[in-house]
Amino acid sequence: MKTSIGMQSEAPRHRARARHPRGLATLVLAEMWERFSLYGMVAILVHFLAASPATGGMGLATGTSEAVEGVYMAMISLLALPGGWVADRVLGARRAVLWGGVVIMLGHLAMAVPSAAFVWPGLILIVVGTGLLKPNISALVGRLYAPEDDQRRDAGYSLFYMGINLGAVIAPIVVGYLGEEVNWHLGFGCAAVGMALGLAQYVIGGRRLTAALREEPLVALTPAERTRLRRSSAYTLLGTAALVIALVVAHAFTVDNVTFLLTVIAVVVPAGVLLSMYRSPKITATEKTRLRAYVWLFVAATLFWMVYDQMGNELNEFAAKHTDLSVLGWHIPASWTQSIPSLFVIALAPLFAAFWVRRGSRLSTPLKFALGLLLVGASFVVMSGAASLASGGVRVSLMWLVGVYVIQVMGELCLSPVGLSVTTKLAPRAFTNQMMGVWFLAAATGDGIGGQLPRLDAVIGQSLNFLWQGAFTIAVGVVLVLMARRLRPLMGEAREGEKVAVAVAA
Repeated sequence: MKTSIGMQSEAPRHRARARHPRGLATLVLAEMWERFSLYGMVAILVHFLAASPATGGMGLATGTSEAVEGVYMAMISLLALPGGWVADRVLGARRAVLWGGVVIMLGHLAMAVPSAAFVWPGLILIVVGTGLLKPNISALVGRLYAPEDDQRRDAGYSLFYMGINLGAVIAPIVVGYLGEEVNWHLGFGCAAVGMALGLAQYVIGGRRLTAALREEPLVALTPAERTRLRRSSAYTLLGTAALVIALVVAHAFTVDNVTFLLTVIAVVVPAGVLLSMYRSPKITATEKTRLRAYVWLFVAATLFWMVYDQMGNELNEFAAKHTDLSVLGWHIPASWTQSIPSLFVIALAPLFAAFWVRRGSRLSTPLKFALGLLLVGASFVVMSGAASLASGGVRVSLMWLVGVYVIQVMGELCLSPVGLSVTTKLAPRAFTNQMMGVWFLAAATGDGIGGQLPRLDAVIGQSLNFLWQGAFTIAVGVVLVLMARRLRPLMGEAREGEKVAVAVAA
């Protein structure tokens, strides 16, 4: 009789644990509209920059336009780190997300003004706002699952990823059509409307967040720290102004030079941040061990995003110039191809979420990262074949891009949601939100480098450029498979079933 009662009381508790927290829906919907605004703008940005002034564009060279798009994405990720710090020490994650969304909306509104003078300020505002919003809304998702060993965590992030990709599917179709077929600035204005809807959803659904998620902030600045912050901010602004003036006086203030400088910053800053965090007296010996393991995952993620995020510039331009975009007798805008990856994320994310839960601890995080690298590398090997066919002036079938995006999305679902989850799991307590910013620094470095790599097309040819990047990424993925057994105990993961997982990955 006792056993029967115990089983009856255990079943509801099990079902409660299986359900996801109510606050997840609020965060997913708010992020969905933020992604609508971002990816809608990204879908047309490289085309707008390269379009002639006669058609309302900026008239930049193709290589320069692709570099600007890559550096723009890199800076969004780079500013995720100070965005996390602001949440930790000043605003708290909840208010940081709110104010970030407001700044993003203002940036899109600036770009909606039909004047080239508003383009660069608009991009800067979007970068700053996204850097404030993105890491903190992702950190809030992680904090919904309080125990580190909660098996729903990876599944929750996969569902989060699936939900936000709804916005990324719709955005290129709506914003892309308005921008390419009607008016570039009308497309940017539509992105602003998307962000406004996201803000409304976040404010209305805020009451669903638990009290733990509304802590403001985790470790507030002391009065002395606030004084030092104001002083250092003033020095930074003065230094930046002095650098700009020096470049102008030297006649070196060009778009190309700025993109090169920002790429260097995107590479140097993450290395310095990780080193500084490792040396901090605020983290324990166990946290340092986990951080050493995390560096390997960080490098793998950097290489992944270096390849994957070229869909916004190199593959976007390939669609416009070398792909037959006729579908059922109708020519679709090139920007619409940017909806394809997110469409496959929506289709495949539930399958991957169920797979991670079913496999449990048998497939380690390093192996998941390795699979992501192997797949994204293979996608560029395939892309090399498409570029080789197109080198003679032939427009290749749209199915080449579709196939490449399917492979890349499978790699993304192996690495990206899992990376978000492991970052919150391995984060030192003193750097909870900032650690999420560190995760986005991997994308910053990858996007910065990836934005410059299309320039090699003019030197070695596009097909060979795709091929070497794919082969190198695959090689690193193989190394990570071999390293998985050594990294797993450093991360504090159980070793059960490791041999089976290695065999499956191999």
